[in-house]
Amino acid sequence: MEEDETLQGETERAKVEPCATPGTGQQISVSEFLCHCCYDILVNPTTLNCGHSFCRHCLALWWVSSKKNECPECREKWEGFPKVNILLRDVIEKLFSDAIEQRKEDIQQNSDVARSLATFQKYGNDQMPTVPSTGRINPRGGFFSGVLTALTCVAVVLLGYHWSSREFEDDLLVHKPVAKWTAEEVILWLEQLGPWASHYKERFLLEKVNGRLLLTLTEEDFTKEPYNVENSNHRRAIVAELECVKTLGVKPPQNLWEYKAVNPGKSLFLLYALKSSPRLSMLYLYLFDYAEAFLPFIHTICPMQEEKYEDTVTKLLDLKDPSWRQWREFIVKYLFLPYQLIAEFAWDWLDVHYWTSRFIIVNAMLLSVLELFSFWRLWSRRELKTIPHRMWRHFWKVSTQGLFVAIFWPFIPQFVCNCLFYWALYFNPIINIDLVVTEIRRLETQVQ
Repeated sequence: MEEDETLQGETERAKVEPCATPGTGQQISVSEFLCHCCYDILVNPTTLNCGHSFCRHCLALWWVSSKKNECPECREKWEGFPKVNILLRDVIEKLFSDAIEQRKEDIQQNSDVARSLATFQKYGNDQMPTVPSTGRINPRGGFFSGVLTALTCVAVVLLGYHWSSREFEDDLLVHKPVAKWTAEEVILWLEQLGPWASHYKERFLLEKVNGRLLLTLTEEDFTKEPYNVENSNHRRAIVAELECVKTLGVKPPQNLWEYKAVNPGKSLFLLYALKSSPRLSMLYLYLFDYAEAFLPFIHTICPMQEEKYEDTVTKLLDLKDPSWRQWREFIVKYLFLPYQLIAEFAWDWLDVHYWTSRFIIVNAMLLSVLELFSFWRLWSRRELKTIPHRMWRHFWKVSTQGLFVAIFWPFIPQFVCNCLFYWALYFNPIINIDLVVTEIRRLETQVQ
């Protein structure tokens, strides 16, 4: 009661001492800016579609008690989510600053009002994605949709070119037994070790080294004529890769396309899992695919200081367990910037996958921004305490999806898998650009 009397006293003084508009001499009274719910001066005035304005906390109290999206005065339903009338708010705060400040203090001390405002705003945040864009945003949205359509067409052309030319050529050696390699295929295998291997291409051609002859070569042979590989690092890299070839009987995968050809299911799983659950996916690699996938990954993104190799492929031929320094760097990025790890890995493969690496880097940056927006939304709604529950629910969702795919994988046509793979690789960045723009617009709306 004392707070109401104090506030009423402030309002009465404002009524007794009306403001004069500069240059006109006209008197403006508080009665011209009253809320039709509390019949007091408007605080954060919110104007509905019907034209009536109310204090935002009054509208929140009305909505919480009635659960109706309609005007408290004329009962006309509002569309979308009501926003503060910024122009009217600024005018009132300029004319009656003392009364507004007093009312704001009283409102902040009222816990029921604070809860109602928080509930009302949470409802608005949930409704934002379904609210159609209006006004000035439409032209921008139309233009941006056109840009996305053009980029999608370019991606389709690149995808068709890749399917028609590159994939079948690169997939050949990972399936063909090394004993059946021709001399030209041995040269192709040698060139894929890195740019430095081109220095020895002529020597292998002159000797007409085919797959059978390649299997008989030893490290001692590479130190003598006619091969004469004098650089010890080059010789060690050739021998290490040759040992892998002898062990597997085929060429081990050394790039994305070869890995996809050898492990179509795992590559599709990792592509989608790293996009939606990067931390869980890296944990999966550590637990179940340590030597083949996790070690190359951590040595690429967190290299040891003494590692000095001429190219990416050579660096991954001789891998040891990570040092403590590598683990510290990895864990920090793993917890706070998981998508940056993916971007760093793709960056290291730019010389092998020029455009594909760029698509992956851009997508990782966009996913990082979207993750930050998600945390910001939880913080603004005061829902940070729900993160463990959300993580647990997400874990079960991902596990269920993975189990479902594993069960039906033998029955999924390879063409469908290829479409899903290339869609996630090349089209998701385009879709995520649109999602980031949507989040930015939503943030602008909330700030206003």
